[in-house]
Amino acid sequence: MTLRPDPTFHASPRLAMDAPQEAYCYTLLLSADPSKPDALAVVDLNPKSPTYSQVVHTLEMPFKGDEFHHFGWNACSSALSPLSAHAFVERRYLIIPGLRSSRIYVVDTRPHPTQAKIHRIIESSEVLRETGYSRTHTVHCGPEGVYIGALGGTGANGMGGPPGLFLMDCQSLDIIGRWEKEQGPQRMYYDFWWNLPRDYMVASEWGLPIQFESGLVKDDLLNNRYGHHLHFWGLRSRRHLQAIDLGANYQMVLEVRPAHDPSKEYGFAGVVINTATLEGSVWTWWREGGRFHAKKTISIPAEPCPNDRLPEILKGFGAVPPLLADLALSMDDRLLFVSCWGTGEVRQYDVSDPWRPVLVSQLWLGGIARRTRHPNGKSFPGGPQMLELSLDGKRIYWTNSFYSTWDDQFYPGGVSGIQVMAHVRGRGLEYAKDFWVTAPDGYRAHQIHLEGGDCSTDSFCYPST
Repeated sequence: MTLRPDPTFHASPRLAMDAPQEAYCYTLLLSADPSKPDALAVVDLNPKSPTYSQVVHTLEMPFKGDEFHHFGWNACSSALSPLSAHAFVERRYLIIPGLRSSRIYVVDTRPHPTQAKIHRIIESSEVLRETGYSRTHTVHCGPEGVYIGALGGTGANGMGGPPGLFLMDCQSLDIIGRWEKEQGPQRMYYDFWWNLPRDYMVASEWGLPIQFESGLVKDDLLNNRYGHHLHFWGLRSRRHLQAIDLGANYQMVLEVRPAHDPSKEYGFAGVVINTATLEGSVWTWWREGGRFHAKKTISIPAEPCPNDRLPEILKGFGAVPPLLADLALSMDDRLLFVSCWGTGEVRQYDVSDPWRPVLVSQLWLGGIARRTRHPNGKSFPGGPQMLELSLDGKRIYWTNSFYSTWDDQFYPGGVSGIQVMAHVRGRGLEYAKDFWVTAPDGYRAHQIHLEGGDCSTDSFCYPST
């Protein structure tokens, strides 16, 4: 514990944009070989360093079969909330859940990122005993502690009850218990985030464990059995407030990105695929008159493609769907970045008017049909997947793996771990030609977090001036 707030905590999004440039990032590595454990990579992001764009530390886990997917910090700027008793906690520990194992690793990043080490391991039996949940996934640091979303319930297949959220103490790192006071109608989970002073949370839906662990279930997709709702919860009441059905054909509502400035009551949600048109879409949601509303504001069309160039899972479609995977919203809430894992594309939109986004830039890389090479001439297996945007909004990083079984279905040629970066120059994107990170042999790369926080970690209680 420090005697003053952690210098990586910021009262407002505007102040966060003035933070020092990131020097390192942490990237989750998934082992494609079940006999080898997953790992955490530390990458040098300092362009003046002799090891720039290289993995400078790899922390292998002691167990196998975790399936790393998402992770997060024990504390962030939300600790400055006036309702919080954690103003002097440090951004120190990375909370890394195993989506397949339900095991949680706590990694200590002190005294230096290149010396990151395991601090504690919480076994799945403890998670299940204390919460009744499994398939641990999303991690967000909030004023009450660490919120962890689980995509499964009890039982060997995670189907013995609904999924939900639970809390972990951000200092003792003990599990506190379930977050919800009432279970509510939400029966699938994926992402969640909030507006702290306005006292609500928004959550999304992917699917049930039996719908994602062994790969995409094509019949379930074509019959619209994956998630298609947004859910809104009261943060302090911990009770469900409202559900919005986007329409049964809008399958798999994944990332949610509320505006960073808490004076703005809107945000964005990404939908993987429309089963009627194969498009991907982004929806703007907002609160007005005491109710939440949602409207489709971005449509990204599928690309026609002959069947002989399509993987088996897409045979008969005659096109490559964008497979919208991730969203990144700049700290000033002006730019939204969208990754299209299927078509191999990162899009940049001006969302100054959140109900009328304007496409301003595109970069192509990889993709099922295009297979676009990087400007350095190297091939990029897979497509752009998890995005991470720097606090100042000038650099965006991304990786290429979605989920092990889905990788194998959509990219049967293999998805070796790669991380790249592009500069955000005004209203355009430009590849950093000297930035190309190759994961150690046998690993795939998934989510990235930056050393002092990024646009996907911190939430704020005070508005920008």
